[in-house]
Amino acid sequence: MSGLLEGKRILVTGVITDSSIAFHTARVAQEQGAEVVLTGYGRIKLVERIAGRLPRTAPVIELDVTNEQHLAGLAGAVSEHVDGLDGVVHSIGYAPESCLGSEFMRAPWEDVSQALQISAYSLNSLTRACLPLLGEGASVVGMDFDARVAWPAYDWMGVAKAALESTARYLARELGPSGIRVNLVSAGPVRTMAAKSIPGFGELEDTWGQRAPLGWNVEDPEPVGRTVCGVLSDWLPKTTGSMIMADGGFHALGA
Repeated sequence: MSGLLEGKRILVTGVITDSSIAFHTARVAQEQGAEVVLTGYGRIKLVERIAGRLPRTAPVIELDVTNEQHLAGLAGAVSEHVDGLDGVVHSIGYAPESCLGSEFMRAPWEDVSQALQISAYSLNSLTRACLPLLGEGASVVGMDFDARVAWPAYDWMGVAKAALESTARYLARELGPSGIRVNLVSAGPVRTMAAKSIPGFGELEDTWGQRAPLGWNVEDPEPVGRTVCGVLSDWLPKTTGSMIMADGGFHALGA
């Protein structure tokens, strides 16, 4: 029996540790038959070690989404490993310390602009860089944390996620005529390295599982990885510009 992503060529960004959503997305994608290429930034040797923990070791390309040379060379670098792309996973986000868990109104623009560029504008940058490799039926999926409301401690990263959501809608509009889908998967809190860096984020982790109708395990990124792979597959051929929730149903409840 063939897998959900049999024969698909998928680029997964943002793999830092084997607890990350990106890692588990790459793992599930491989288990479902995909050929996976990873990107990392900064500690490439670490990412290469993590790539060795996948069912099949995946090649790693260095990518700083604020570096125009990296972006300009991305399609060529990916082409050394696969002859095209059927899917791209954007799992990139960063905000300086002043933008998280502090006084929202005091964060300086230079820090806020960095958060917006890396966490939101980079969806556009990454998609544009990959466009020469994307054909009809391709799927771009970004990782989100529901920005329709204000969360404790999330501050300017929440604003960046709201910008990410809008960026995905506009990309969906632009790329739809080419048959390319752009969607976001909004995950519940997962105890990743990124989440641990957000002061006060533990409050959400503590209550999410109690309130989510289906329950929630902050130590288990696999349900999110499976959802991402579902959106990457051919089974949602007319879904674009959407935010798919993978949060145990938490978003559906009021106070």
